[in-house]
Amino acid sequence: MTASPGGRTSADLVIRATGIRTQFGSHVVHDGLDFSVRQGEVMGLVGGSGTGKSVLLRCLVGLMRPAAGRIEILGEEIEGAGDPDLRALQQRSGMLFQDGALFSSLTVAQNIEVPLAEHSALPPGLRREVSELKVSLVGLPVEAAHKYPSELSGGMRKRAGLARALALDPEILFLDEPTAGLDPIGANGFDRLIRDLQEALGLTVVMVTHDLDSLYAICDRVSVLVDKRVKVGTIAELERMSDPWIQDYFLGPRGRAASSAKQLAEQTAP
Repeated sequence: MTASPGGRTSADLVIRATGIRTQFGSHVVHDGLDFSVRQGEVMGLVGGSGTGKSVLLRCLVGLMRPAAGRIEILGEEIEGAGDPDLRALQQRSGMLFQDGALFSSLTVAQNIEVPLAEHSALPPGLRREVSELKVSLVGLPVEAAHKYPSELSGGMRKRAGLARALALDPEILFLDEPTAGLDPIGANGFDRLIRDLQEALGLTVVMVTHDLDSLYAICDRVSVLVDKRVKVGTIAELERMSDPWIQDYFLGPRGRAASSAKQLAEQTAP
């Protein structure tokens, strides 16, 4: 067992990807990429356009197989896992896609019941109770459970998608651009919701985002995709790195504004 910075050991890792290579035809997206996430942390994942943030996320959740490399989730290796084993592993994680990916012909409650019906033996009445509980958990009004996605605002659809991602009480939560399309107040509220859920449920969170405010507000560490690999650290550690893209991203005008906003929030917090 090896030690890592901060006194942690390899046993703390719930996600471990090593030597990952992904490509589409001759176009190589990742090459020799290593990525790991510690239990109970919120890990941000950022990078420029075309660096493969969503591609890496899809590899981690088993929706895409890398051309080379090894991925372990919760101590189980994805590569070579049969369909039953992969399905069992996927039940231990939840995924919120950027657009929510809700079924438009189903109500919010029915959307939440889909993974429950597929992966559990709960009777219909109990599935309905669980779906209503998840609706409340993400801060939606009770009546939202009986509405269709088209009847909800963008922010409410995000929360409904999150409720479905939490349907099976996952240990890991994957988020793909969770605050995209939200106004600043809605994005701030969603950030607080994610942090509150992470603390209350003991979740490990991996979040692809472009939102600097989210990174500063809730991420414990951030992984930056550059040169087909990952550079990782706290934001303070990343700001000291000499990589030009990282410098521009975190120390540019928007990065400085997000940092100032976080400092102000900490100073005014009760």
